[in-house]
Amino acid sequence: MLRKIRITLAAVMFIGITLLFLDFTGTMHQWVSWMPKIQFLEAVLALNVVVIAVLILLTLIFGRMYCSVICPLGVMQDIIAWFGKKARKNRYSFSKEVKWLRYPMLLLFIIALVAGVGVVFQLLAPYSAFGRIATNLLQPLYIGGNNMLATIAEASDSYLFYHHEVWMRSLVSLIIAAATFGILFLLAWRNGRTWCNTICPVGTALAVFAKFSWMKIRFDEQKCRNCSMCSKNCKAACIDYKNHTVDYTRCVVCGDCIESCKFGALKYARATQQQEKQQTKQREETDTGRRSFLIGATLASTAVMAQEKKKVDGGLAAIAERVIPERQTPLTPPGSLSAQHIAQHCTGCQLCISECPNDVLRPSTNLMTLMQPTMSYERGYCRPECTRCSEVCPAGAIQPITPIEKSAIQIGHAVWIKQNCVAINDGVPCGNCARHCPTGAIEMIPLDPDDGDSPLVPAINEAHCIGCGACENLCPGKNGQTAIMVEGHEVHKEV
Repeated sequence: MLRKIRITLAAVMFIGITLLFLDFTGTMHQWVSWMPKIQFLEAVLALNVVVIAVLILLTLIFGRMYCSVICPLGVMQDIIAWFGKKARKNRYSFSKEVKWLRYPMLLLFIIALVAGVGVVFQLLAPYSAFGRIATNLLQPLYIGGNNMLATIAEASDSYLFYHHEVWMRSLVSLIIAAATFGILFLLAWRNGRTWCNTICPVGTALAVFAKFSWMKIRFDEQKCRNCSMCSKNCKAACIDYKNHTVDYTRCVVCGDCIESCKFGALKYARATQQQEKQQTKQREETDTGRRSFLIGATLASTAVMAQEKKKVDGGLAAIAERVIPERQTPLTPPGSLSAQHIAQHCTGCQLCISECPNDVLRPSTNLMTLMQPTMSYERGYCRPECTRCSEVCPAGAIQPITPIEKSAIQIGHAVWIKQNCVAINDGVPCGNCARHCPTGAIEMIPLDPDDGDSPLVPAINEAHCIGCGACENLCPGKNGQTAIMVEGHEVHKEV
């Protein structure tokens, strides 16, 4: 019964979160957007005290069930391990806890998180790793299947499906996602939960509480025949059948051991006093790990990330003498408050990127903000009425905002690039940027006020510009090079 309940709940969570990443219509997030927000690390970063308290309480009562039910990366490893088990039965064996790797990885994760070294903690965060796999590897397949159905539907004069373009947002992100999936696949296929019990910082953090859980897998030594079937079917490698002990810091309460035991020697119940005494030594070792945890957090809190501040002057935009527009300051989504805020809170799960209907968000290639969302307007612009990224962000990196609030948030300002403007180079009237500016921040004025035949060129009122990118996206430019671009602001403003 335990195993059936676990599989049912895990299937609901896994399917819901996966569909949330795959869906490009914006339908699924109305129903399952709460699932990413109950992920442990994301709740910590979002300072969601209620979720944190509930998850810790569940761990103290039931053990590390979070890893086998709520975490999508853990469930994915269980699925892979299940197929691996079909290929070769009874493939696992007991192994001791790898403390020399487990706790240093947690300490490294905390230091990177506090110091804002995104490339480190994003690679280790479990939910984020799954999100990148779903966005970069699974979503293109999902959209491709949708496009096939759309073609079939069109032949039948049906509009049940519609085509959606498949495009690669970032080669670096794709490579990282493929490498992560490859490593996880090999580990899960051969050894089950190796990643969870040696690398994953969330699993290690929850292990501290799981040690004291009220409900545990326990042995009935009188019924045990030392057949080793429990150890051979434990994908967490945490059952020592010879000594009739279970390492509760690694046990994810999957129930496979109970099902594999033919003698009924294993039960999921409240731990006895005798078993609690047997775990005294391990608890002391856990306390040592906890002290290392606190020491690491203290050291990490002293790290300060120096960020270069760009000066943004008011008034009309200056003429930038450059052919290829390169942003000095990256654009971050409305609701992210500042570049520093999103860098400290974003885990790089890329849910906002997969959900963006305007194809504006894509993974950053900057080493310090690698895989975090950045904005670019080659394929679309950030429509003022769209707030989907702020609705789905589970870590608080993009704060929830309304369309009215978004229309008053200035994430950047437009800059005119004279040598790319068709009004000057081709001598034809344009004004495309001014016509499509949703805030009326662009006005067409004569290049030479004293010349009545002077071409009209854009002048940007930075006090009204919100940096949505409509002007940049719709500018015909010269040879594909836009004549107007948006420079980001490190700290967002209100207009």
